[in-house]
Amino acid sequence: MRTDINVGDIVQHFKRESLSHPGNLYLYKILAFAEHTETKEMLVIYQALYKDPSKNIKYTIFARPMDMFMSEVEHEKYPNIKQKYRFEKYEGEIRDEQGKLMFF
Repeated sequence: MRTDINVGDIVQHFKRESLSHPGNLYLYKILAFAEHTETKEMLVIYQALYKDPSKNIKYTIFARPMDMFMSEVEHEKYPNIKQKYRFEKYEGEIRDEQGKLMFF
């Protein structure tokens, strides 16, 4: 299992690669790792750093099974994606809707 993603990290989803001007789209902050109370499955709890235009909601919080979160990109399905994993650490700047630098 990968151990390079930690609480507090900013990560990018591989689909961000396909956008010409992504802004904060497909950027997320890792909030926590959680254990499902019934199945004991490990989950990643993470928050979007953008407003979801389809829902008109800012900073949606998601939960995804850790195995899926840490998995590799299906390169047969997405042959043009260079990113190895579904989510990887993001090292660039993050700005809010007014262009101000965001700090985490």
